Amino acid sequence: QVHLVESGGGSVQAGGSLSLSCAASGDTSCIFVMGWYRQAPGKERELVAGLSTDDRTHYENAVKGRFTITRGNDKNTVRLQMNNLKPDDTAVYYCNADCRTADVNFINTYWGQGTQVTVSS
Repeated sequence: QVHLVESGGGSVQAGGSLSLSCAASGDTSCIFVMGWYRQAPGKERELVAGLSTDDRTHYENAVKGRFTITRGNDKNTVRLQMNNLKPDDTAVYYCNADCRTADVNFINTYWGQGTQVTVSS
């Protein structure tokens, strides 16, 4: 089992910055990627950014050049720096961790509790 605890988020005006942090605990040795998803009201949850254990990154097109995902000094912590925020970035942001299992055909996915990010125009 992996437990994810998020911090950060809040409210900011358009053009401002916020950062999110996520700390993983428990059986973290299975984790091969951590990332952030978001879900706006009435929309499906979408991947925002991901960071693999071999330091490959992935960003959703709408946030490229504005958001940066990094690993903390503790390899089980990831941070999402969000700059030049837009009202469309308003959503609940969820930390995510994918874990290998004994069966190579299956992974376990873990989620944080979510943190609200609100960007006003």
